[in-house]
Amino acid sequence: MEEIVIIGSGGHAKVVIDCVEQSKQHMIIGLIDEHKPPGTHVYGYEVLGGLDTLRASSGIVAIGDNWIRSLMVDRIMQLNPQFRFMTSVHPSASIARGVTIGEGTVVMAGAIINSDTEIGKHCILNTKSSVDHDSRIGDFAALAPNATTGGQVRMGQYSVLSLGAQVIHAIEIGEHSVIGAGSTVLTSIASNAVAYGTPAKVVRTRERGERYL
Repeated sequence: MEEIVIIGSGGHAKVVIDCVEQSKQHMIIGLIDEHKPPGTHVYGYEVLGGLDTLRASSGIVAIGDNWIRSLMVDRIMQLNPQFRFMTSVHPSASIARGVTIGEGTVVMAGAIINSDTEIGKHCILNTKSSVDHDSRIGDFAALAPNATTGGQVRMGQYSVLSLGAQVIHAIEIGEHSVIGAGSTVLTSIASNAVAYGTPAKVVRTRERGERYL
């Protein structure tokens, strides 16, 4: 098994650790986190330090916020352009024929990706999320637990489907948009929008990088 590090040690990192352990394709040798003292342990793995201690050649950025995750990826690439970002798919996930999954993406327990769907780089498909056939999910996007899309959905980079949100067939969601928990999206949503409700309506615009977790 290839040795990797997990960048992050918070709640999302714990889920990523479980995904990596269950997939049995990589061996975690430690965690990188600038906000916890070196020597701290999470699920038996030691926090090695900040990025200045990064010696491994591959790993996964386990940070839940899309924008912050992208900033960390950029920092790592500046320090080591040869660093390889690994993909991890939980063994209970269902991946159909024709699916492509970008580097750094994590597919959690019970997630479903149906036929000929493209998942971008550094995405999160959380527990029991589902993306139906012929859909396109942009880089650094995230589906929270139980979020679901119909077929032929287009979701822009950095966008989020929150807990239990649903998107019907052939809808487009722009970049940097957030769909609120439990919402039902019946019409396309523009970029840089916050939308929620059933049917989901845009309630305001948002700035790139604005916190949502």
